[in-house]
Parts: sequence; structure tokens; C-alpha cells
Amino acid sequence: MKNKKIIAIGAPFIRLDSFLKLAGATDTGGQAKILVQSSEVAVNGAICTERGRKIRPGDVVETAALLLEVEEEAFYG
Repeated sequence: MKNKKIIAIGAPFIRLDSFLKLAGATDTGGQAKILVQSSEVAVNGAICTERGRKIRPGDVVETAALLLEVEEEAFYG
């Protein structure tokens, strides 16, 4: 069973490699690049090899161990 996490982003989008690092799926951007280019990441159910793919709230990113749901960061004021 995959570890499910909800990750909030405070911008309209984030690049896939940066998102993987933010979510803790990798420790470095270089590791994220390798993970994506090795066809080990799916976005909304489809394998994605574009590390610059724009990830937006509502997207679901999957690795072998993680299921990451993207949501918009809430601002309270």
C-alpha cells in the first residue's frame, strides 16, 4: 500500500521535479530528475518523463511508494 500525502502549494503551479522534492519523495533536485526520467513517476495516472511538467492543485502524483494529492494552499487573514 502506498503512503498517501496531501501537499499544498502556494502558487498556481509547480514544476514536477520541484514538487517531488517539496513532497519529500526525493532529497535533491537531481534525484527528482532521475526518478522522472526513469519513468518512475505518474501524473494523474499516466507515466510522465517531463520533469518540467506543471503540477497544479487537483493533480495526483504517484511514485512507487507515494501517492501525492496536490491542493491549493489556504490563506487566512
